[in-house]
Amino acid sequence: MSNAKTEAVELIKKLPDDATLEDIQHHLHVLEKIKQGQRRLVSEGGIPQAVMEQDMARWTASS
Repeated sequence: MSNAKTEAVELIKKLPDDATLEDIQHHLHVLEKIKQGQRRLVSEGGIPQAVMEQDMARWTASS
């Protein structure tokens, strides 16, 4: 099986027996977004922790 198919099958196996098709689609969508984020992190790099902490402090102070 392809890697994507294997990951999808493993994800579906972990869902409860009463999972709907909508539940499966949602979980597959979230998995793909996580994979995209991981690829982007590798290709573009990340944000240093100190910068993120400053941003979070600014965002929460302005709320």
